[in-house]
Amino acid sequence: MKVVLVNTTDSGGGAAIACKRLMEALALEGVDVKMLVMTKRGRLKNVHAFKDGKSAKYFSLFRFLYERLSFIVREKDKSVRFAFSPANIGVDISAHPLVKEADIVHLHWVNGGFISLGSLKRLLEKKNNLIWTLHDMWLFTGGCHYSGECRKFEESCHHCPFLNSPAENDLSNSIWLRKAGFLKNSSLNIVTCSEWLAKTAKQSSLLRQSNVRAIPNPISLTQFKPVDKISIRKKLNIPINKFVLLFGAANIQDKRKGFVFLVDALNKLKKMGIDDNQMCVVVFGKAKNFKSDLLPFSVVNLGQITSLDEMANVYAMADMFVLPSLEDNLPNTVMESMACGTPVIAFNIGGIPEMVSHESTGLIVDEISSDALAESINCALNHPRFSEWGKMARLKTETMFNQKTVALQYMNIYNSILK
Repeated sequence: MKVVLVNTTDSGGGAAIACKRLMEALALEGVDVKMLVMTKRGRLKNVHAFKDGKSAKYFSLFRFLYERLSFIVREKDKSVRFAFSPANIGVDISAHPLVKEADIVHLHWVNGGFISLGSLKRLLEKKNNLIWTLHDMWLFTGGCHYSGECRKFEESCHHCPFLNSPAENDLSNSIWLRKAGFLKNSSLNIVTCSEWLAKTAKQSSLLRQSNVRAIPNPISLTQFKPVDKISIRKKLNIPINKFVLLFGAANIQDKRKGFVFLVDALNKLKKMGIDDNQMCVVVFGKAKNFKSDLLPFSVVNLGQITSLDEMANVYAMADMFVLPSLEDNLPNTVMESMACGTPVIAFNIGGIPEMVSHESTGLIVDEISSDALAESINCALNHPRFSEWGKMARLKTETMFNQKTVALQYMNIYNSILK
């Protein structure tokens, strides 16, 4: 069986990570699997760029900039600049050798100038061996990746809150109509990474009649695993006698990740009597204007981490990982932390409650507020069964997210498509 996974890039962003991990999981089960990307940043031999040679970088950059610049004039403000994809430029991958030879064409995150609405329509017309894993809501909305409180996608998108001139026939409406033209009667097989996203997709007018099922992302349990906390803390110059609270994301200042809630919650903890001798905060990820003095506790800023082994050690040395995301599907960071035996505190949103079991593998915060988040962190500091949560978190990843289990679920779908 020949399978080609299609994603805009092979690194940078949760979808790229998840796609590469699925490729590894399928290969371990003997599947002939390759990955087709617009922008190749890594060195894996089974990852292929759509265009090779010196011009490949400019080829990708032009498409990315064209799509972004065309949206800037329509955006509500800078905060939504990368939260909406018009998909008005892209390439026709249907004629690419990897796609032509594949028994299964498996799409993932293909925005950013890789596949346009027009090229997607052509691909659906030419290929009946397609499966698409959704990493966000884009496929069934008028262009946004997460809709927030807006539910217009359940009927038809218009008066979009992401646009500076929302109207009945605005950009979101034209995108929704184009998608409706080729999605409503397509035989596209849809997979989501979480039950939450599967349920939301089925509530949409565009995918209501589609075959939608949920399969989680896989993770390497030999790479992400518990290690000796003290030795790693010494290596990273992190206090060994303090409660270490870890926070991180690809982009810390992405509003969806809720960093402002964490800052406010930590200030409340300080007022509750938690002092600097008890807790240390460790932060990782892209943070252009991050200032440590925003936080009332001692802070270790690790910046962007590119080594997976180093990343695994960072998770493993922490006592608790906190991710106050306001919108998320099935965050890799939560899965990685749990695999390393570190429990998680997170808001009750998206697919996170499918990962974190309250007072078993971490804490789910029902109320989206800094007060509730502060109370949960304080609860973790003083909970009598806290030491057991990390072991339960590791056990849950071994059961739900191991490579073989996930790969076999996808292989069953592949075989059903071929039959």
